Amino acid sequence: MAKPKKRFICTDCGSVSSRWQGQCPDCSQWNTLEEDVPDTKFAAKHNLASGGRAITFESLDAPTKPLARRTTGIGEFDRALGGGLVPGAAILMGGEPGIGKSTLLLQAAAKIAQEGGSAVYVSGEEATGQVRMRAARLGLSKAPLKLAAATSVRDILTTLGQDNPPDLLVVDSIQTMHSDMIEGAPGTVSQVRASAFELIRFAKERGTALVLVGHVTKDGNIAGPRVLEHMVDTVMSFEGERSHQYRILRCLKNRFGAVDEIGVFAMEGHGLDEVGNPSSLFLSGREDPIAGAAVFPALEGTRPVLVEIQALIVRLQSGATPRRAVVGWDSGRLAMLLAVLESRCGLSFSTAEVYLNVAGGYRLSDPAADLAVAAALISALADKPLGANAVWFGEVALSGEIRPVAHGNLRQKEAAKLGFGKAFGPADGERHVTSLQYADVGAVSSLVDRVMASA
Repeated sequence: MAKPKKRFICTDCGSVSSRWQGQCPDCSQWNTLEEDVPDTKFAAKHNLASGGRAITFESLDAPTKPLARRTTGIGEFDRALGGGLVPGAAILMGGEPGIGKSTLLLQAAAKIAQEGGSAVYVSGEEATGQVRMRAARLGLSKAPLKLAAATSVRDILTTLGQDNPPDLLVVDSIQTMHSDMIEGAPGTVSQVRASAFELIRFAKERGTALVLVGHVTKDGNIAGPRVLEHMVDTVMSFEGERSHQYRILRCLKNRFGAVDEIGVFAMEGHGLDEVGNPSSLFLSGREDPIAGAAVFPALEGTRPVLVEIQALIVRLQSGATPRRAVVGWDSGRLAMLLAVLESRCGLSFSTAEVYLNVAGGYRLSDPAADLAVAAALISALADKPLGANAVWFGEVALSGEIRPVAHGNLRQKEAAKLGFGKAFGPADGERHVTSLQYADVGAVSSLVDRVMASA
């Protein structure tokens, strides 16, 4: 019998190599090749055209039972999920170590158990005593939650099959799970894939909502094979800086709801608290207006969030190369915006250091932030503060025009609700909020005059 050939799969790009290398030859990432042991063997010639079971096709207009979601009792968690847990759904949650993934899921599982549901929490990283200590700190010791410390998928599924299936099954984490049908240590590509497949199949067959906790790499991506994100129904990312109080639960994929929804939490001594008005979390120190600060109404899914963008310009006396430092925004987008301001407005940033920061550690990816960033840069360059009751939004094109953005009405409503009286935006933007004065900004060339007038 021929000896099976070894193959190594890159966990980043999925390319296959016949031997291990320190660097992937396709994506050039280091230490990403892991050995993959095939779980099945097929003959060289195998005909799949016969011998199977005939399947039944259905029409699109066939009657379908509506989804019956189960709320977790944590409103921000349910919002990010699209309204609650769907029976049989598989959810993958990733996040940096210590960000609060286990705390959030323990709170959600305990609340479901307290409300009469059945919840199981399986920890592969901690002993049951450690989980009980966390539950005591969170005030959840009396919750009728089923707790276990196990890493064998066979043991977990055998135990769950002896009783009624739970409403919620939390597995923390999928990288610690092990299947005795596959060779290899826990955490390898084949083990993670096989363990996740068995757990997801159990959830689909028994109607159990499954939550898998996933480790992340140093780049912030979920560790393991990329196919893991395709197998599940929902992919969530728990983000935030450990030095900051807030945490953001972001939905990246959702087969049962909208993507890009967020839930905002604040880490307290007794656990994670919901933040119903996240705008107040990112608007601090606005009593005394300072130069270089502009308020931007960002949009996360269907939720508008007001954040403060801060800019600082430092003139250099020597011929040193000026720095460009950005926190919370795309550095390439800042370079493009500086070029547009120099070309279309005649401003000079070539002899100055530029520092840009999104207050509160918030990360922005919305292109509508261009106008607010440009206003903050001009304000910092002129050393004149912007109006304290104004918000700025709009996309800046390379031609210098301010392009319209989506959901301008939602952004203005959130600004008006928080007491802002003026909004600067595209010339053809929505203006249905009567309590907010809307001012057109047609091109970046007129932005300097607008900034000076708003001071």
